[in-house]
Amino acid sequence: MKEQNWWKECVVYQIYPRSFCDSNGDGIGDINGITTKLDYLKDLGVDVLWLSPVCKSPNDDNGYDISNYRDIMEEFGTMEDFHRMLEEAHKRGLKIMLDLVVNHTSDEHEWFNQSKRALDGGKYRDYYIWKKGKGENPPNNWGSFFGGSAWEYCEERKEYYLHIFSRKQPDLNWENPAIREEIYDMMQWWLNKGIDGFRMDVINLIGKDQNFPDGIKDGNAPYGDLVPYTHNMPQAHIYLKEMNEKVLSRHDVITVGETLNTSVEDGIKYAGFDENELNMIFTFEHMNVDNLGNSKWNDQRFELRKLKEIMTRWQNGMYQKAWNSLYWNNHDQPRVVSRFGNDGAYRELSAKMLATCLHMMQGTPYIYQGEEIGMTNLYFDTIEEYEDIESRTAFEQCTKMEGVDEETMMRRIRWKSRDNARTPMQWNSRENAGFTEGTPWFTVNPNYKSINVEDQQQNEESILNYYKRLIALRKNHRIIVYGDYRLLDPKSDKTFTYMRTLDQEKLLVACNFTDAQVHVQIPDELKGTEGRILISNYSHENKMLIAAYGSEGRTREDGGILLRPYETVVTLFQ
Repeated sequence: MKEQNWWKECVVYQIYPRSFCDSNGDGIGDINGITTKLDYLKDLGVDVLWLSPVCKSPNDDNGYDISNYRDIMEEFGTMEDFHRMLEEAHKRGLKIMLDLVVNHTSDEHEWFNQSKRALDGGKYRDYYIWKKGKGENPPNNWGSFFGGSAWEYCEERKEYYLHIFSRKQPDLNWENPAIREEIYDMMQWWLNKGIDGFRMDVINLIGKDQNFPDGIKDGNAPYGDLVPYTHNMPQAHIYLKEMNEKVLSRHDVITVGETLNTSVEDGIKYAGFDENELNMIFTFEHMNVDNLGNSKWNDQRFELRKLKEIMTRWQNGMYQKAWNSLYWNNHDQPRVVSRFGNDGAYRELSAKMLATCLHMMQGTPYIYQGEEIGMTNLYFDTIEEYEDIESRTAFEQCTKMEGVDEETMMRRIRWKSRDNARTPMQWNSRENAGFTEGTPWFTVNPNYKSINVEDQQQNEESILNYYKRLIALRKNHRIIVYGDYRLLDPKSDKTFTYMRTLDQEKLLVACNFTDAQVHVQIPDELKGTEGRILISNYSHENKMLIAAYGSEGRTREDGGILLRPYETVVTLFQ
C-alpha cells in the first residue's frame, strides 16, 4: 500500500456560491452565506469545501471567466468576507479548496486588454494565442465547446484569438514562460492567505499542438474536432511538473485536476504517486456513459454494464499507482438521482443507493451541494428559461445547423443541461427554499417544499442523515479508503456488486439499480461466513448475520440474496 495521506481519507463538498446561500437578500448566493452554513457542513462530516470560482468575473460563464484573480466578485462580497469565512472554516477543522481557472481568462481581464493592443511587441503580446486567418477564414476549423468557431477575430490586432469555450474566454498561451510565472505567483498569493488546495479547471487543456491543424468533422458537424490537438498534450505534463516544483510541493495541499477526455493511462500520468503533478483528477468517462457519439446531448438512459466497466477499469487501473476521485455530481452535470436513479417513487431509496455505490469505492468522494438531500433535475419548457450558455448555444447550433428538431433538442437539454445542478440550494420549505429573502437569480425547483435540509434534519431515515452515516463509516474503516476492489457481476444489467479487501477484512457492496426485486450471487469465499451489515437503505437490524444476509427469509439456498427495489447493503467480514 502506498503511503497514507489526509487527502485520500477526506470527503470533499462542492459549493456553487451563486446558488448556495444568499445573506443580503439580493437573490445571489455569497461568501457570507457560506459562512452561515459552516456548522451545517461540519455536522455533515465533510472535511474540505471546494468553492467554485469566487474571483472577480463578468459572469459570461458563471464565474469561470475571471477578470481579476486577486479580487472577489462583487456579488459574492469582499476579500474581508473571504478572510472571515476562511478563518471560521479553519476554526471548525474545515479546509478550503479554491477553483483555479487558468486555461483561459475573461476577455475583460487586464492581460487581454493589454494583449489585444500589443501590436508591436511588449510584455503582453503573447499572453494569449493569436493567429492570422487563412484568407477570410479563421486559422483552422476548430469548433468551440460552447458552439461556433473556436476563433474570434480581433479588429484591433487584425488577428484571431483562440477560445475553446466562450468567445469571452480567450485561452492563455502557456508556451510563454511569463504567463506561467504570473500564474504561479498568483497561486502562491492565495496559499499565503491560508487556503488548502486547488481544483484546477480543464487543466489538461493548457498545452496545445503548436501546428494548430484542422480537426476531423463528425458527420454533418459544421466544425472540426479540436480535442486531439488540445487535450493531454505532452506540454501539459511539463507545465504541471513545473507548477508542482515551484508552488505545490512547498505546501501540504489537496489538488484535483478537471481533465476531459482522459484514459486511465492519462490519469496515472497526472495523478501518479511518482509523477509529481497532482493528487488526483476528475475523469469524465463515466459522465459520458450516456452520450450520443461524441455529443453529450442525448436523452437516452445509460447502460449499467457500461457504467460498471468504466468504474471498474479506473478502480483497478489506478490502484497502487495513482489516486481516484469519486463523484456523480458537480456544477456541470445533471442531478444523479434523476440521471442514474429514480427521481419519482424511489427517489430516497435510489439516492441512498447511488451514494453507497460511490462512497464505498477507493478514492476521495466529492459531494455536490444538494446531493446529500436528493435534489433533482428541473425541467423547463422553453430554451429561454435556461441560463446556461452551453445549453443555449447547443440549442441554436443543433437546431439551425445540424437539423435536430426543436422538441428533440429540448428533451436532451432537459436531461443534460448544466442548469439542473445550478438551481438554488433547498434549505427549508419557506419562500424561495430559504435560499434568499429577495428574488432568486435562478429558478428554485418547485419540489423544495418536500425536499429540503430542515425537514431531513428532523428525520432519522432521511437521505441527509444517511450521508452522515456513510461519511462516518469512511472515517472508521480503513478498508473503505485503502482496500482493493473487485467487481462481482460484470454481466448484470440490474445490479452493481463489488468487494473490497484489506488484509483479513472483506467488504461486500451490493446495489440494485432497478425498481424490481433482483437476485445477487454471494461469492463462494463468503458463503457460510459471518458478516455484519454496516449500512443499508432499507431497515435492517445491525447484527451478525449468517451466510452473508441470513435474515428476513430473503436468503436463497445457494447463498445468494434477493435485493428489493433500489436496495443497497454493505456487509463487513472480518
